Amino acid sequence: MKLGARILKTGIAIILSLLLSELFQLPSPVFAAIAAIFAVQPTIYRSFLSIIEQIQGNFIGAIIAVIFVLLLGNHIVIIGLAAIIVITINLKLKIENTISLSLVTMIVIMETPGDEFIQFALIRFSTIMLGVLSAFIVNLVFLPPKYEKKLYYKISDVTEETTKWIRLTIRHASEHRLLKNDIGKMKEAVRSLDHLYVMYKEERNYFKKNTLVKSRKLVIYRQMISTVKRSLEMLRRLHRFENDLQEMPAEFQHAVQQQLDCLIHYHEHVMLKFIGKVKPNVTFEEGDIILNSKELLNLFFANQKEAKIEEEATLSHTVQILSAIINYDEQVVHLDKLITSFQTYHKKTSEIMIEE
Repeated sequence: MKLGARILKTGIAIILSLLLSELFQLPSPVFAAIAAIFAVQPTIYRSFLSIIEQIQGNFIGAIIAVIFVLLLGNHIVIIGLAAIIVITINLKLKIENTISLSLVTMIVIMETPGDEFIQFALIRFSTIMLGVLSAFIVNLVFLPPKYEKKLYYKISDVTEETTKWIRLTIRHASEHRLLKNDIGKMKEAVRSLDHLYVMYKEERNYFKKNTLVKSRKLVIYRQMISTVKRSLEMLRRLHRFENDLQEMPAEFQHAVQQQLDCLIHYHEHVMLKFIGKVKPNVTFEEGDIILNSKELLNLFFANQKEAKIEEEATLSHTVQILSAIINYDEQVVHLDKLITSFQTYHKKTSEIMIEE
């Protein structure tokens, strides 16, 4: 089993919160550890937002606890009523992520009132905030996330999987049931790309000079995700309408096969170009036939008339395949232009790219 960065950071945050609690001689250090668990976040930016929200949420929990105990006591019914108020306030302020920790703060303060209740409440509040601060320090210092690397290789893996199946399907060599299952898995993988993109987007630069580079990379990665989505849609249509394509003349099928071979090779070429494994000034050119959208449609109509295919479903489904090819091609070309522009104006940055 592989331990993720967040698991390790949670463990380190717990250790740090307990050590600091002992250092400051705070009672019940376990509450600091509990707070640290809630406060660990996947990015530094989210950690910064979290500590602000946690301060607000814990302050709400502490204030409600003090008010209810001083006015109404700490009967279990009163604690339940106070919990409802805390949850309502958090929801109204749109900081629902802090509800759990706010309730912990409220309960630990209300559970043992005494002669020095206010002092006890301050100590409990400070203990919990120490745990939140410990988590923030760990997020800031230990195991900084490398979401760019994860994002690129995830996109690359999905691209490789889709292009592999496209090559097999266009040659009628794919097993229908297995491909159907894999398409479902690839859809899940594509959804995870959007999550990784958000994580990478939320990473903050420490130097202003990197802001422009990061902005342009975000545009490229967004286009990469859009392109891989189009390739998956291309595969889905080939899988669904494979039999209809086989009804078309052999010459047309061969032309579509060549077109897709060139297109997916072009896509792979562009992905390698981004990480510097292909020279920036190399022009992609391969195959006996590279048609633009107009030429591809003209070829379709010419073969349809020559073969006298009039079956409406066959024609409609074949047009959908051609539409997916054209759309996919436009996305790859646009991605290539973005990467070429980036590498032209950010030569030093483009040399680094993704570390192995």
